[in-house]
Amino acid sequence: MRVTAALWGFRPDVNSRTGLGVFISSTDAQDHTESVKPPRAASRRHLPTSPFKPPADAPPVERFAVDDQVVHDQFGLGVVIGVEEDVAVLVDFRPRRERITAPYHKMTKL
Repeated sequence: MRVTAALWGFRPDVNSRTGLGVFISSTDAQDHTESVKPPRAASRRHLPTSPFKPPADAPPVERFAVDDQVVHDQFGLGVVIGVEEDVAVLVDFRPRRERITAPYHKMTKL
């Protein structure tokens, strides 16, 4: 039976005397992955002495009301027939209806 590196893991630096790598069991591989630090949060605070500009604030989400006429880049002209506050709007683009989720980058109010 042949053991693959993908299944068991492969550490080439363990046996430096012979220059050969050593296979480790899957439980050993799991122990090593737990010690890895989780990724940092996407947002960092801006330092006042930084030569780079601070990140721009996100524009506010556009608000729609029932019976607003809208245009969508993909679906064309439509009329808002339902609103879920800050989540989505239901738009009638004759002959089909679409639920467009926030943020509404491709849709503008006429």
